[in-house]
Amino acid sequence: MAENKNKKVDEAKTARAPESTSIEKSTGSPKSLSTNVRKRKKKTKDADKRMSIWGHLGELRRRLTIIAVTIGVASMVFYFLAPTFILFLLAPIEQYLPNPNNLPLKDLTNVLDALQGFTMRFYVGFVAAIVLTSPVWLWQILAFFLPALKAKERKWFIPTFAAGVSLFIIGVVFCYFVILDPAFEFLLGQTGEFAKVFPNAANYVDTILLFLMAFGVAFELPLVIFYLTVFNIVPYKKLRKSWRVVYVFLLTLSAFITPDASPVTMVLMFGALVVLYEASLFLSRTVLAKRIKENEAREAAEAAEERAATEAARAAKARAAASTGLSKSDA
Repeated sequence: MAENKNKKVDEAKTARAPESTSIEKSTGSPKSLSTNVRKRKKKTKDADKRMSIWGHLGELRRRLTIIAVTIGVASMVFYFLAPTFILFLLAPIEQYLPNPNNLPLKDLTNVLDALQGFTMRFYVGFVAAIVLTSPVWLWQILAFFLPALKAKERKWFIPTFAAGVSLFIIGVVFCYFVILDPAFEFLLGQTGEFAKVFPNAANYVDTILLFLMAFGVAFELPLVIFYLTVFNIVPYKKLRKSWRVVYVFLLTLSAFITPDASPVTMVLMFGALVVLYEASLFLSRTVLAKRIKENEAREAAEAAEERAATEAARAAKARAAASTGLSKSDA
């Protein structure tokens, strides 16, 4: 009797075994069940964190308000400091202003109507506010897009912000100390043979600001090149091989972005952009050395396979031709 009972128990266990294995297959082990639960909870949390369209609009409005208030307050403060800024901007070209009586710099330029002094102060204060508060508004713009980035992409946020601000400042400083002097020497030198220069303060300051802004924006080139290669939008190898085309593009860009038609300014801008382009490619190769080596190895393997396939096709064609010749001779 005991043996019969044991047999029945064993039969019941074996009958339940397929059911349990099928359940395990469908649901997984307890460890995998807990992992799945955690993943679902994480997905639910991520879904909760996602903002609606109204939430995004509210966030955008908040950040735009911060930018507007910052620039507005800074403009009001810099309005009163505008005379100092204007004299600072005119300092590099003081030697090219007509000054037979050795007058101070503030007496070398002129305004043409009653409103021009006010508009100049407001304009210079506003531009100074945009430039000097650029870390604030650039941060707000980048921070708005930060939630859309993946964890691996977010690590580039702070370096991108720091590089963008630094490159703009370097471009402005380069223009102020290197470009303005030869540019105005060339421009004002074109007038002396047929007319006398009447230095209008508004025109001079406007031209200088255009120069500074143009070089500040142009010096962001390394950032653009770096991210084109990092995100593989344009491969590093293609940029490296197409340097002639890129140089022609940079020369054309230099002609368009400089405020004047001076070849001196264009050549200096072109030289700076070439140096920045080569520096950005060097940085990209340093950062992406592993990916570049992998791409080169893959391309070499593909080229070897293609050569082998071509040689095999040629050998097969030669064998077919030889066999055809033999069959004709036998016939």
